[in-house]
Amino acid sequence: MNIHPIPMQSGVNRNILQLAVPSIVTNITTPLLALMDVTIAGHMGAPVYIAAIAVGGSMFNMLYWLFGFLRMGSSGMTAQAYGADDSAATATILRQALLVAIIAGMAMIALRTPICDMIIRFMDTDDTTSALASEYFHILIWGAPPYLATFALSGWFLGMQNSKVTMWTSILINVTNIVASLSLVYIFHLGIAGIATGTLIAQWTEFSVLLLLALRRCSDARAPLRDIFDMPRLKRFFRVNTDIFLRTVCLVSVTMWFTRMGAIQGERMLAVNALLMQFFTLFSYFMDGFAFAGEALTGRYKGAADHMMMRRAIRALLRWGAAVAIIFCTIYILAGDRILHLLSSDLGINAMAHEYLLWTATVPIAGFLAFTWDGIFIGTTATRRMLMSMAMATAAFFIAETIAFPRLANHGLWLAFIIYLSVRGLILTLFARRLY
Repeated sequence: MNIHPIPMQSGVNRNILQLAVPSIVTNITTPLLALMDVTIAGHMGAPVYIAAIAVGGSMFNMLYWLFGFLRMGSSGMTAQAYGADDSAATATILRQALLVAIIAGMAMIALRTPICDMIIRFMDTDDTTSALASEYFHILIWGAPPYLATFALSGWFLGMQNSKVTMWTSILINVTNIVASLSLVYIFHLGIAGIATGTLIAQWTEFSVLLLLALRRCSDARAPLRDIFDMPRLKRFFRVNTDIFLRTVCLVSVTMWFTRMGAIQGERMLAVNALLMQFFTLFSYFMDGFAFAGEALTGRYKGAADHMMMRRAIRALLRWGAAVAIIFCTIYILAGDRILHLLSSDLGINAMAHEYLLWTATVPIAGFLAFTWDGIFIGTTATRRMLMSMAMATAAFFIAETIAFPRLANHGLWLAFIIYLSVRGLILTLFARRLY
């Protein structure tokens, strides 16, 4: 008998919000960690420190982004085990994800020098910036195991229908980072090394807190350690995570190519696209919150074999996604220029960006289906179909960009991006008929 009561329709929206709102807060507070590093560097007396932190942060973004599957893969499988009342399976999934995270993190530490050298050559920065960025990287890389493990723990708690834990720990890590980094830079005068060490302390702190809470939650689970290496479980674990990893590769390729085509048009157009992408990022913080709720709830209902509640949850999630899209579209149409002026004081760049504001208002309408279905497909571990949709959308982006960019320049680039988002959402909608 299922010991986790399944709410009726009147409670579906409440459950969605209970999961989505803390996730949105977490999404918004997470970038503050990097922002704090940049802020401290900005008061160290030379622009090169800001540049070094920016380069160092980009190095870790490139390195860690590909391991997002540790969070997404953990959430869907855990939610299904939770819905099926299989506490042993939830514990085994967590152990498998943590093992992969620790091994990957240790591999990064072992290969830190060649990885650092390769990325810095790719960045092509001046010698002073490269030296400081390398110093930052070689200290903060020791946070790779806990940082990747935090991905797994965050996904696991979401699958366990608890997004408040990661919200509170994300706030904790920011407070810890502020105190540690300020102390090391301004009291102990450690410069870039102080910033990196402060962030490192915060990462280990977050991991330790999450791990202790997870162990407490798993204390009653009777899951033999040998289950970690059970072949059927391992095959499923790696199948799901391989699909998500390849999906992320497609996503990264689109993002990097978009940035590259902006750079080809000159530094001013690169700055314009960077500003406009903040509109997409802000929208994504909110949509990801509802996608995370979709991961947790649809996974739970699939595990409980409750197809009726699955359908109700999906319909409710799509309504919430559409509502968020309409709100953001309206805000961007009515207040797009004001948001631009909040983001930048460069009147010339803002004037150039104004020409492309209509694209930012189109992004929420074009993208909400992709975000919503992503969460649902992750929760139901239908990751192969999600990968197929991403591959087709990526192909559509590059085809559209090849045709449109030579004719429409930056407008063509944004048109290709809108097509990419739309194709993802439409193909997932077609695939969704097989989910329930």
